Amino acid sequence: MKMTHERLAVRGLAMSAAGAAAALLVLTGCGSGSADEGDAIPKTATGTLESIAGEVGCKPDIQTDADTIRQALCTNTDGDFDGKFVLATFATDRGQAEWLASAKDYGGYYLVGRKWVAIGKEKTVTGLQSTLGGEMQEGSEHMNPGGSHNNSGGHEG
Repeated sequence: MKMTHERLAVRGLAMSAAGAAAALLVLTGCGSGSADEGDAIPKTATGTLESIAGEVGCKPDIQTDADTIRQALCTNTDGDFDGKFVLATFATDRGQAEWLASAKDYGGYYLVGRKWVAIGKEKTVTGLQSTLGGEMQEGSEHMNPGGSHNNSGGHEG
């Protein structure tokens, strides 16, 4: 059975989502924190992976450089978004939506802009939002112990 170009692209996006999710699990560990709800969210950033990373003082370590997705690991020690995160940019809105649907199964915190996503600890992603704008989203509750979906959980012992 021949795989169409579209099926190969979707399979590639799913594999990339799994890779980002694995990196996310390594980076996020067991984080907690809360956003100041009174903070104004700026206009959502746009541009290349490098330009978005540059807005938050990150020199991206490119992990995936394909036509449909570019993905990098970032470390930042500036202000509110101190920490490590994954930054991904997408060629199409559809590609981003498919990637995000797959990645969210792994839990975590996602800052979503037009054709880009930043993934990391809640505190880091919330801090990134103060510079990059975007919409904060949370992954699957069964993979996010102690997250907002799970009022009874946590890692405290």
